[in-house]
Amino acid sequence: MADLRPIAAPFVVLGPSGVAIRDRLKDLTPEDGKVLRLVGAHLGSLASRDLKARCADGLEHSKETWAARKQGLTAESSSRWAGALTKATHDQWALSRRCQLAHIQHLEAGIRTIRHRLSQPIGSKGTKKVPGGYRSKNEWFHKTRRLHVLEERLEQRCADHEEGVVHVVRGGKRLARNRHNLDTAQLTEAEWRTRWEAERWFLQADGESGKRFGNETVRVTPDGEVSIKLPAPLAGYANTKHGRYVLTCTVRFPHRGTEWADRIEANRAVAYRIHPDVAKDRWYLTASWQIPPSRTVPLDAALADGVIGVDTNADHLAAWRLDTHGNPVGHPRRFFYDLSGSVDHRDAQVRHALSRLLNWAKTCGVKAIAVEDLDFQAEKTREKHGRRRTFRQLISGMPTGRLRARLTSMADQTGITVIAVDPAYTSKWGAQHWQKPLTGRTRKTTRHDAASIAIGRRAQGHPIRRRTTPPRDDQSDRRGHRTVQARPEALGREETRPRIPGPRTRCVQPDAASTRATRTPKTVRDVRREQEWVQDSLLLTD
Repeated sequence: MADLRPIAAPFVVLGPSGVAIRDRLKDLTPEDGKVLRLVGAHLGSLASRDLKARCADGLEHSKETWAARKQGLTAESSSRWAGALTKATHDQWALSRRCQLAHIQHLEAGIRTIRHRLSQPIGSKGTKKVPGGYRSKNEWFHKTRRLHVLEERLEQRCADHEEGVVHVVRGGKRLARNRHNLDTAQLTEAEWRTRWEAERWFLQADGESGKRFGNETVRVTPDGEVSIKLPAPLAGYANTKHGRYVLTCTVRFPHRGTEWADRIEANRAVAYRIHPDVAKDRWYLTASWQIPPSRTVPLDAALADGVIGVDTNADHLAAWRLDTHGNPVGHPRRFFYDLSGSVDHRDAQVRHALSRLLNWAKTCGVKAIAVEDLDFQAEKTREKHGRRRTFRQLISGMPTGRLRARLTSMADQTGITVIAVDPAYTSKWGAQHWQKPLTGRTRKTTRHDAASIAIGRRAQGHPIRRRTTPPRDDQSDRRGHRTVQARPEALGREETRPRIPGPRTRCVQPDAASTRATRTPKTVRDVRREQEWVQDSLLLTD
């Protein structure tokens, strides 16, 4: 046990801090679509110019430069649009800065691994914690070249980080690279151009408490009427007073619409974002606002009715219900999802799987779900797993972050608590202690099902193993079987089992020995046994 790393204690995951709901803008007229495209393209060009100016400032950014940029944008849009543009620019720059630091740490980890493996003899085997040397001279040679590439790349990234230089692509780096691989992306040049322009549009505005309906730039009334404050160069397209354009369609939020209506009627801040779906030729409106995190339930109270352990995999969730003593109840459940296709399709698959999981938890009456606190950022590096490309693709495709965020948000609305546990050795120990005992002729327990039991038991504070080893010198009950099913505070858990009079069988009652001789048989089978027929001997004569 000295070689095992310490296991972190389970903890209750905090609830969501924000809400986002979406509805489709239906029945838009051609004039509405034209105005939305003009406003999005105009504000998108201003956003690109402002982001360029912010990246040029680097670490020398100050309140004065921020005010100067906002003043320059106000003349071409409005004061509120300029505030939304500069805030989005700062958020984008800060996100790129954090990603740059994470990339530097990733490069440093790869360089350390290559240097260690190059220092080992060729063909030397490693251990589970320390990798060995490379398998051939050819691989050793190519890794030396890769080491120089990574060191040069690290030097450039560190220099950029010290100077405050970040590299940002408005519209997305992946979509920009698709321009040079249209056949692989299955896009024509016109389709790619349409998507590229739509991704670079800007039609979002943060709310402001105290203003009418919580947002003066993009306003939505309780009746669902949507109006937009047009920028100064496009004020001629306004169809109502104060330079606003009212869309002909209305919106209605089926999900959490009452909460949204209460918020805008109290003039509390609500942020809106209007965005198109180019593939389906549709427009959507997303409303979002901040909420105080829900009060966490104590761990013991959440586990009062048992727990459901969930093992996250690349294509399904393996779940098993456990009672308060850590014993599996019923049969395991699997909730499958398909992560191929578009981003919206993958997100819908994840939400559908989590919805089925939460519905099953409510049916069982369980108030807690235990999941692993997974983070594969340091586990999917090329240098750590080497030629195991399939394994790297497997763990890279597991939506751990999205699952955790989605589950936390959806469970908060159902009153179910999410408990995060340390993922160390859950699959290995679960298969070792639970897979074989729970496998029978009518049920095949997989390694993932056994891991879900290990996750649930760790959340409850139980060891993963089923029972400690009995005393070596005596396998009977003379000294008592020491069990770890009971908690340490349970009285008598180390004592021997009480002696029950009578035969120790489940089919006979303890007092059956004293009444067996006097009782009357009640079944036909017992009567036939007592009335045995014996043929008398007969004298045979002629």
